[in-house]
Amino acid sequence: MGLFFKPIKTLDDLFVHTLQDIYYAENQIVKNLPTMVETASDPELKAAFQLHLTETEEQVRRLEQVFQMHDQPVKGVTCQAMDGIIAEAKDIISDCDDAEVCDAAMLSAAQAIEHYEITRYGSLISYAMQLGRSDCAAILRQTLEEEKSADKKFTRIAEKSVNEHAV
Repeated sequence: MGLFFKPIKTLDDLFVHTLQDIYYAENQIVKNLPTMVETASDPELKAAFQLHLTETEEQVRRLEQVFQMHDQPVKGVTCQAMDGIIAEAKDIISDCDDAEVCDAAMLSAAQAIEHYEITRYGSLISYAMQLGRSDCAAILRQTLEEEKSADKKFTRIAEKSVNEHAV
């Protein structure tokens, strides 16, 4: 049966599995963002990470709401993609000897995380609409917009100052 505990036979099964995947991923982000807040030397980056931590905590609550609306237990399944992105970020950050280079590395990792989340939320919204769950899609769409906004903010911070200071 592969990596999944329950066979995925229907779009509804895939929707629930993807919810469980992103729920795990979001919780890993909540767990790891405080280190990034602490480590960031650029004040604007530090503030952006702190704001994103607050947003991510709210995103976890929204996912819990979607689980309940869809009459499913709130639970995560290991997201190997997110574990890999986070492990790679930790490796790169631990190898940085310069605070400004570390900021650039953390920004890159944050954007990898955002891009993963954007793909997951886009898929979830599509699945929800196909399943006739526009109520779930509306909640998921709020989070998708936040993820896109965070990605744009991280790009702006990188281009405005962080990458330049890392030279």
